[in-house]
Amino acid sequence: MNYGLKSLKLHKKLKGKITITPKLEINSKEILQLVYTPGVATPCLEISKDVNQSFELTSRANTIAVVTDGTAVLGLGDIGPEAGMPVMEGKCALFKTFGGVNAMPLCIKSKDVDEIVKTIYLLSGSFGGINLEDIAAPRCFEIEKKLTELCDIPIFHDDQHGTAIIVGAACLNAIKLTGKKIGRMKVVINGAGAAGIAITKHLFELGFKDITICNSRGIIYRGMPNLNIAQEEISRLTNKKNIKGTLADAIKKADVFIGVSVGNVVTEEMIKSMKENPIVFPLANPEPEISYPKAKKAGALVVGTGSSLYPNQINNSLVFPGLFRGVLDVHAKTINSKMKIAASKAIAECIPENKLSPENILPDMFNKKVHKAVAKAVMDMAIKTKVSR
Repeated sequence: MNYGLKSLKLHKKLKGKITITPKLEINSKEILQLVYTPGVATPCLEISKDVNQSFELTSRANTIAVVTDGTAVLGLGDIGPEAGMPVMEGKCALFKTFGGVNAMPLCIKSKDVDEIVKTIYLLSGSFGGINLEDIAAPRCFEIEKKLTELCDIPIFHDDQHGTAIIVGAACLNAIKLTGKKIGRMKVVINGAGAAGIAITKHLFELGFKDITICNSRGIIYRGMPNLNIAQEEISRLTNKKNIKGTLADAIKKADVFIGVSVGNVVTEEMIKSMKENPIVFPLANPEPEISYPKAKKAGALVVGTGSSLYPNQINNSLVFPGLFRGVLDVHAKTINSKMKIAASKAIAECIPENKLSPENILPDMFNKKVHKAVAKAVMDMAIKTKVSR
């Protein structure tokens, strides 16, 4: 089945996948006077006295922006903000379908960090949260950091933290099948971009201690030349023995491999060099670092990919609808590391231990109980860590 051609036909028919509709029928003069002038002046004045009333008196409390600059769209690269619009619309549709969250796509025609930050900040009063999407590294790190400092609403870069949360959930359940302990496992991550660095930090938060991260030039070590700021920072946390070498060197005797890089860079021999019952998550799209059949043939106990064609699809869509539902329900000011950990654990716990198997470590995204569980876990942790309003 040619999904590309079918999708193009659908997009031409729909002319966009989202719409805006009023919550009530404006079918009388009285209702018109309440929703617009003169009645609307009163809620305006209430918000002018206390800006937090905007979360109670407008749609802000249940509306987010999905923002891109079009520089890292799917596996297509820098195709421009307008070309990224179908992806942003699709994401907005998922927010509404699985989380009941209203989402508005914003495609910004700039690659300048300060311009993008200023644009989003100036619009932030209209939203309860910002979901950054498909922005190339290392610019995405700086944009997220600056916006988090400026804004009093959650800023979430899904390519970083959504990926980290779902990978964390997959790791938690896969480990239960091995009998190994988190703190004693060796993890190798290939790909030192936005996703790879975020996964690394999140796994540390979950209790992993021995993590090595590689880029296209091999193992990242302290003092390695030509690292960007984010990679330089992560080099001080990973690779405790500061070894140098290739991905093949790094993966020897590893318990877990996670790929967020490019296709076909891992061989069956490399999987065979890992410890007994290895966990392998080759997540590169459209071609994974190693195919599911090859990884299983080489002896991997658990394999998860980004593809729906095989078991254990590791998909951000299990994360962001519920996460933003929880964030918005308590009018959170930020999304902290403990909320992300709570989200990973909530997803993992949706698979009862008696249902866990090497082919079943994550729930299906169409199971709405998952999104509700994530929302509750995130909401409770926001209240506990005092970032809710």
